[in-house]
Amino acid sequence: MRSNLIVCNKMEKAIRGDVGCPVPAFTSVVVRGTHCTTPEQRGEMLKRTEYNPFSFPAGMLIVDYLSDSGSSAMTDVQWAAMFRADESYGRNHGYYALQDAVRDIFERGDDQKRLVEKVIIDQPNDTWLPPTEEDKRGGFVNSGKYQLEHPNFFITPQGRCAENILYSTLREILTERSEGKDTRFVIPSNGWFDTTEAHARNNKIQPVNLFAPNFNDPFDPKDVGKKNTFKGDIDLNRLVELIEKEGPANVPLILLTITNNTGAGQPVSMKCMKECSAISKKYGIPLWYDAARFAENAFFIYKYEEGYSTKSIPEIVKEMFSYCDGFTLSAKKDGLCNMGGILTFRDQGMFYQKYTSPERDLGVRMKEKQILMYGNDSYGAMSGRDIMALATGLYQTTRLPYLEHRIAQVQSLVMKMHDEGVPVILPPGGHAAFIDVNKFFTTEDGKPMMPIEDFAGVGLTIEMIRRFGIRACELGAFAFEWDLKTEEERKGIVNLVRLAVTRNTLSEEHITYTAKAMGLLYRERHTIPKVVITRGKNLKLRHFQSGLAPIYPEGFKE
Repeated sequence: MRSNLIVCNKMEKAIRGDVGCPVPAFTSVVVRGTHCTTPEQRGEMLKRTEYNPFSFPAGMLIVDYLSDSGSSAMTDVQWAAMFRADESYGRNHGYYALQDAVRDIFERGDDQKRLVEKVIIDQPNDTWLPPTEEDKRGGFVNSGKYQLEHPNFFITPQGRCAENILYSTLREILTERSEGKDTRFVIPSNGWFDTTEAHARNNKIQPVNLFAPNFNDPFDPKDVGKKNTFKGDIDLNRLVELIEKEGPANVPLILLTITNNTGAGQPVSMKCMKECSAISKKYGIPLWYDAARFAENAFFIYKYEEGYSTKSIPEIVKEMFSYCDGFTLSAKKDGLCNMGGILTFRDQGMFYQKYTSPERDLGVRMKEKQILMYGNDSYGAMSGRDIMALATGLYQTTRLPYLEHRIAQVQSLVMKMHDEGVPVILPPGGHAAFIDVNKFFTTEDGKPMMPIEDFAGVGLTIEMIRRFGIRACELGAFAFEWDLKTEEERKGIVNLVRLAVTRNTLSEEHITYTAKAMGLLYRERHTIPKVVITRGKNLKLRHFQSGLAPIYPEGFKE
């Protein structure tokens, strides 16, 4: 299989070189028409849904950038795989196919076995014949009896379910070892996303954002597509300072989010991963990845980091994950499927050694939670169809033509908005355009138009829906609870509005329409309302469910 991957990679480069632009990555064979709705109709529906963008009906939208999670279009290969799904309650063949896909993608590089392809065409394979290899311990997926005795691979319906297992298990173990003491535990990260942060806080673990030192540095628009400064990195100096201050015993994990969603979708460099791994080993603190967009991150390394332009995406992914002890994965992003999540850790690695005990195996403890909350371990609340879609999707998203198209489309949206004068974060990240809310709501003479606690970013998302049928997500002062946090915690909030680009679904017409609309809103930003919370101010993950109300500037009405 290694030789086929290398030949494919060379062919992709050769074809791309002929015309100097990316090869078209796909052909559309099924389309869905949009519905014609008016600003008045959308305004009425906003009232009925308490002005919460998450509650607004998708069918009334022209373009939906709320999230790229589970909202992408799958490939024909994935749909074909779904027809070969096995819905058996115990040990369906998709379970084995997914296990081996994880080994292929995260550990084997170009030496892939691709068991799922044999399953699809029903060739003799290890899912219904005695395995040709001995059961083994080691890596991210123990095999055979060792997955029973020392489980380290867990299927979940989505990423936050994997996070729930991880952080609730950590909390249990930390509480047991604290012997009743009220010990403060801190987990540093390059950027905590909203659901991940919520799980940590819910389990009495303090999340801390250590954004890259260069995160706020200006970036020349002329350099977009030519270089990248990896603003998604963690601040390594502050990381060491935090560990020294809190004490290694009070830092359960170091978390790297790849790409850094909260940090404007910026990529993490291989150099940072390697140095972070060295710090984790020095202090005996496991390094963990929130790996939802691992493939996009690998592409940035391939294109922009010295020494990686001649390596394949699978080989880059292999090196990335050689530095971590475990990861959670929302497969609804770079698994290219509508449902799915994974939690896995390196067997007998630092994470396992630190949190297992002679009395209770760490994996068995996690498996109990998985079965209690999400069902039998071989399906984890997923259908056999979804499991096969995921097992196949991991290969689809690590193809170079797909990634080139994916990153180029996001770049197109960012740069077209920039050309319209909209203050966006540069360079473009991997999955979304991010608007700098503070700069967006600044007067021509540099004065802020409203205080941060007026949630101007939410007001912007309301007007995007009402006037243009475009939905985005505020990921700033409202989502990250500026009004409820301490001055120190507020330092970890970046005030943004995110337009997440769904995979394989949008045309350049969608991109151009969005950029033009955002340019108009920027020029008329004095008409955008501030927002107050009318219900659910103290709810966990309140942006998903609270009630809101816009208050328009004097002289302007909805």
